[in-house]
Amino acid sequence: MTIKHVLVPIVMEAEATPFVEHLELTQVEDFFPSHTPFLAFSGTHSETKVTVITMGKDNVYDTGVDNVGTVPASLATFLAVEKMAAEGSPVQLILNGGTCGGFKRKGGAIGDVFLTTGVANHDRRIGIPGFDKYGIGTLETTIDPTKIAEELGYKTGICTTGNSLDKTDKDDEYMMENDASVKDMEAAAIAWVAKMQNLPYMGVKVITDIVDGGVPSHEEFMENLMSAAKSLQDALPKVVDYICNHNQMDVKEEL
Repeated sequence: MTIKHVLVPIVMEAEATPFVEHLELTQVEDFFPSHTPFLAFSGTHSETKVTVITMGKDNVYDTGVDNVGTVPASLATFLAVEKMAAEGSPVQLILNGGTCGGFKRKGGAIGDVFLTTGVANHDRRIGIPGFDKYGIGTLETTIDPTKIAEELGYKTGICTTGNSLDKTDKDDEYMMENDASVKDMEAAAIAWVAKMQNLPYMGVKVITDIVDGGVPSHEEFMENLMSAAKSLQDALPKVVDYICNHNQMDVKEEL
């Protein structure tokens, strides 16, 4: 399967900027509806069209901070996929780039690059039969990242998603049950959109903090955000190259 157009949702401006500048992508005006805060940047890498979307800044609560979490990530991704299909340049692959927390118990260290093997939620607890499975929302990554990770020297594992930077004891239980190697605030939502749209999906995540370490997540995150963003700038083009230029995307049969 030849991939000609990759959509790269990256939530925070600071995470996306090094990658956007490295690929010399240009901002696309009027890509999203004018009343939304989302931003889009587009260009080519080798022979592949790359469109990066970010969630922009909050203008609802008037805080000016990045729109983080599952709601803006899923909405922006859905709007982007729909728009490009309507314009005759359909997305063929979604690569969710971003930073994440890692787990010492799973061998994670700050700066590690993880390719996701699957996603789940750890804060959607709905204790009703059927709804409990829906709440956890387990989805396998539709690309087998094993060969890519071996070739590029990255790690693989499940990404667990929640809408809080910190965690509760109950979150810990669910993250353990999810067999999570990394933790973020958007992957499961973006994977859900990809599943609805029948699009291949994979996450490319760089660890900024150790969830089960001794330092508060917000301190490690802010300390390591810039270096992690630079690592993402390096990792994302390599993953795109491997998948698109070498046709090495092993998509599961249901797609």
